[in-house]
Amino acid sequence: MIVNALIFSTVDLSNQNLLNKLWGAKKVNMQFEKSKLEWLEFDLLEQYPHVLHGVFLRHGGTSEKQFCSLNAGDNVGDHPDSVKVNREMIRKAINVPKVIYPHQNHGVNVQRVTAKNMSKVLQCDALFTTERNLGLAVTHADCQATVFYDPVHEAIGIVHAGWKGSAQNIYARFFEAMHRDIGTQPHHLIVCVSPSLGPDHAEYKNYKQEFPEELWSYQVKPNYFDFWAITKKQLTACGILEKNIEISEVCTFCNPQDYFSHRREKDTGRHATVVALNIP
Repeated sequence: MIVNALIFSTVDLSNQNLLNKLWGAKKVNMQFEKSKLEWLEFDLLEQYPHVLHGVFLRHGGTSEKQFCSLNAGDNVGDHPDSVKVNREMIRKAINVPKVIYPHQNHGVNVQRVTAKNMSKVLQCDALFTTERNLGLAVTHADCQATVFYDPVHEAIGIVHAGWKGSAQNIYARFFEAMHRDIGTQPHHLIVCVSPSLGPDHAEYKNYKQEFPEELWSYQVKPNYFDFWAITKKQLTACGILEKNIEISEVCTFCNPQDYFSHRREKDTGRHATVVALNIP
């Protein structure tokens, strides 16, 4: 496995003021214990300790049933109060004042986050910023959550890429936006890709209608595609160095104990992947 060993963090849910604020009066009698969140960190970012980041697994949250337990998705049918508490736990674990979650639509829209728009709900699947102590997040179950870091301009970004994003090459759109707005050069970028749907379960029977022809050669067997290889090709085509790309190659479908999977269960939760710059 390319990603690091699990990191454990204890988050105190016994704070009554927090529960009153997040859950409302009807929930305050519920009993909580200290929970442990689990997340993955990337080897390539280990030398940059000020780049706070994590791919949060499904453990340690407050959601129940098919969303058990750290569901960060707010549009999948989970109770909104559970999602609020889970996201607050994630924010505390990353230790930043604010985490931005965009409204994702499997498109290729890219937004730069600044002081002027950080309070808005952004409609996009990719975000980047040079703002300090601000978390950028995407939610995902089988899709790729990809963290970008530009050490020259001290900029971070995050991309949500499902098959629709890959088919439209959201990674090229994202790099073009960073290059245009802040001058990011491809050979400076560090890029890390979360666990996602592996090639043994990525079946697309209608691929000739859904994918551009240049992706057809990435079939590992009839109708099954290697999106890990597609992503590496799309990133290197932007000029990003292969040595600066880390793809976890852990299949979410194959690991139900740790990962939500829409392909496996349909009605399920969503992970959060978060990145932030901890610079005074």
